[in-house]
Amino acid sequence: MLDHAQARQLMVDCQLRTFDVNDVAVLDAFATVPRERFVQPGTEDFAYIDRTLRIGADDGGGRAMPAPMVLARMIQALKIRPGARVLDVAAGYGYGTALLSELDARVVALECQADLAQAARERLGQTAEVIHGPLREGAAAQSPYDAILVQGRIETRPQGLLDQLRTDGRLVCLFGPDRSAKVTLFVRAGDAFGSRPLFDANLPALRDFTTSHGFTF
Repeated sequence: MLDHAQARQLMVDCQLRTFDVNDVAVLDAFATVPRERFVQPGTEDFAYIDRTLRIGADDGGGRAMPAPMVLARMIQALKIRPGARVLDVAAGYGYGTALLSELDARVVALECQADLAQAARERLGQTAEVIHGPLREGAAAQSPYDAILVQGRIETRPQGLLDQLRTDGRLVCLFGPDRSAKVTLFVRAGDAFGSRPLFDANLPALRDFTTSHGFTF
């Protein structure tokens, strides 16, 4: 039987630390949260490999969890401080939400698929608020947010989400068409938004943010 605790520490040492993840609090969160609890049932022994993992039903729009090193750098870019209010968009089974909560953030998890939202509630318990609803609309009632994490590729500017940031707030997502997409950081300054690409990555497109109704995995 796979020793998940040992695999988790190897993930931190051999994947995250070697991929420019140097924030101690982020590393500690990844070393603490058991990723095997948040993957597709039956795939627990693959939880710590360096790759995306499919989640949800086969017809669920090609949804997947980001590879650990990608997710770690995305969270690191948000510069989460204790007490920050954070929105986790396309939360899936809740792994990103659990990590953000481990950083002492107040997290709202948004998930558009009812089965995934329910599974996230079961896994997270009272750790965070889980909302089932359209991703594009965000969760305005709980805004403004200090940070927003989008766990999927988007092809259109997420203006609805950006508008829910407080000034100086940060949004990180995988932005662009298919294989030319880059993890991109948006920062709000009043009514203006700056952005800069951070690194290449690959994730399925989120249907709420595509230029067509198709998807690519």
